[in-house]
Amino acid sequence: MKKYVAEMIGTMVLVLMGCGSAVFAGNVAGTVGAGVGTLGVALAFGLAVVAMAYTIGKISGCHINPAITLGVWLSNRMPSKEAGMYMLFQVIGAIIGSVILYGLVATGSHNGPTATGSNSFQDGHMLQAFIAEMVFTFIFVLVVLGTTSKGADNKFAGLAIGLSLVLIHIVCIPITGTSVNPARSIGPALFEGGAALSQLWLFIVAPLLGAACSAFVWKAIDTAQDA
Repeated sequence: MKKYVAEMIGTMVLVLMGCGSAVFAGNVAGTVGAGVGTLGVALAFGLAVVAMAYTIGKISGCHINPAITLGVWLSNRMPSKEAGMYMLFQVIGAIIGSVILYGLVATGSHNGPTATGSNSFQDGHMLQAFIAEMVFTFIFVLVVLGTTSKGADNKFAGLAIGLSLVLIHIVCIPITGTSVNPARSIGPALFEGGAALSQLWLFIVAPLLGAACSAFVWKAIDTAQDA
């Protein structure tokens, strides 16, 4: 249970800090209520992962993302029941983080372009969004599997994972707002409603598919498999 609670807290922090940066400080420089822009939001997500990796990593491994948990499970690093519970508590944590953001927005103002930090894609750009979410999740999960694998320099795993998430957000924010994490998308979408809910399936299916591909590729190239 300690592992599950840790995953819940970690995912809550990720949503609160990452999505919160978009909600309250996401405006690009030069506009009214100028904020941190794309780079700032990208850093917020990445730094949240780094902070949680070195906080709850020793307890749960700090997945805070169902796509990562799926990749770890498919790599035979955790049992099925534990993987399912990780995913459940990650979603719960994302919802709690979204509740806090909703409360903050409801009791004051916000300067960002979004009220919840939900993901979305433009009409007619579904294929672009699907490819982006799948490919970038593939890369992200591959980094996680590689840096936490046997023989890797695990001391810097949290930093490498967080920085890779920053890079992914810099490229992907203009396309979808960047999910690569179904839990991170579910929480905000529940409070946004409308288009966010109707498009939510993509931010669940594409990241999970990318994670599955990553697990299979890593198993094929990992030299530890030959040891």
